[in-house]
Amino acid sequence: MMENAALLADDPANGDEETDRMDEIAAFLADAGWGAAPCVPLAADASFRRYFRLVRPDGARAVLMDAPPPLEDVRPFMHLSAHLTTLGLSVPRVSASDTDAGFLLLDDLGDDTFRVLLNAGRDPEALFGLAVDALAYLHGLPPERSIPADLPAYDTAALTREAMLFAEWYLPAVGMPPSPGALADFRDIWAKLSDAANDVPQTLVLRDVHVDNLMLKAGETGLRQCAFLDFQDALGGPVTYDIMSLLEDRYDLPAVVKQRLRQRYLTGTQRSLDPETFETSYAILTAQRHIKVIGVFTRLDRRDSKPAYLQDIPRRWRLLDAALGHPILSELADWIATNAPAPDARAVSPHDTAAP
Repeated sequence: MMENAALLADDPANGDEETDRMDEIAAFLADAGWGAAPCVPLAADASFRRYFRLVRPDGARAVLMDAPPPLEDVRPFMHLSAHLTTLGLSVPRVSASDTDAGFLLLDDLGDDTFRVLLNAGRDPEALFGLAVDALAYLHGLPPERSIPADLPAYDTAALTREAMLFAEWYLPAVGMPPSPGALADFRDIWAKLSDAANDVPQTLVLRDVHVDNLMLKAGETGLRQCAFLDFQDALGGPVTYDIMSLLEDRYDLPAVVKQRLRQRYLTGTQRSLDPETFETSYAILTAQRHIKVIGVFTRLDRRDSKPAYLQDIPRRWRLLDAALGHPILSELADWIATNAPAPDARAVSPHDTAAP
């Protein structure tokens, strides 16, 4: 128990005030039969969760999720991990838990995220095709089977609320806070767009499907080769969202490859999807994703003192500008041209203090 506490104390993210938390972690691991396993920090993410790899003397491996309440809640992850496993998809399974303290012991799926494999030279179309096939299978299921009965909807209110982060966090950070009238117009635009985005069949939306949250699972074949890592924020929503996130978010695929993968998805779902309605929803959600992320990354700096995410904002603007070419987004494009900064003034400077 003392060994793990010492290793955790060496994590630069920890301070003296976390001694009690480290003791809780050590006690949880001891109770779960992993007290003798060194606890080595893994990469952090944009949430308040932390992850640690455990390797016992017998070679067994696991991952500890430390999700401190009340900032995080491990129960949605547990629920959705069990649900997705039942559906036949690969996800980290939970082998031990303390929901009150915010600890989960998970399968260790290794280090082969899609980004790692792509950086090592793996063929993007073949790799992305595995995730496309897994999503097509999930989205081809009847919604009453794919969406847990107690899951909230990714509806107009939720999509609009996310888009508003751009106006509420990013624009003030670049010195262009919108007027009350402009803010109301922005909300109205997104309410209409969000209605149109949801005019497609509904499914389980994992919400963060991209190369850093996907892994190639060793020893598996077929759909189970693709493992999904991040799904605790899943909602019931449009079939277009996750395929859009996969193809548009964290990795720039050639347009011709994206088009082939989209067609592979449409064929694989075996659902009746009107091509024009699908394309309209896809375009809206692409813009929504990039606008939301610009707002979220600004908030991570201003509120959570995580400035590293700001470096992605210029790329997000490039992708947003490209998305705004769709006719359905003309009103939004006009609003941005009037109320957002010109291309040479879009960067956000790191800010050391929390926003008021």
